Amino acid sequence: MQYNLKSVKAHLLREDFRRFWEFANPILAGKFLDSWCKRVMRSRLGPMKKVARSLRRHRRLILNWFEAGGTISSAAVEGLNGKGKLTNRKALGFRTPQGIEFALFHTMGRLPEPEFTHRFC
Repeated sequence: MQYNLKSVKAHLLREDFRRFWEFANPILAGKFLDSWCKRVMRSRLGPMKKVARSLRRHRRLILNWFEAGGTISSAAVEGLNGKGKLTNRKALGFRTPQGIEFALFHTMGRLPEPEFTHRFC
């Protein structure tokens, strides 16, 4: 059976990176991250190199998670950002920034919708 060696190498690197989240000490996690990125940059895998460069750029911010003891989650912030972007896309018909602001307030704050004298549907 023939194997695609590049995909096997990428899979092994990805699986090895899972160990990164098991560290409790930010210094050890930083050393592991540096050594992993160095191995990836020596590989001839373009997409993996792109990931390694991104991790190197954001190294300090990633290691903040370890300093906080792994208790910080950005899920709530990401959820609000997604909801705000969706509201902005829906509010393309508004002509003023104030109209978009009102739409955001209604969506984010779950404010009641005003009653209309007629139906639009």
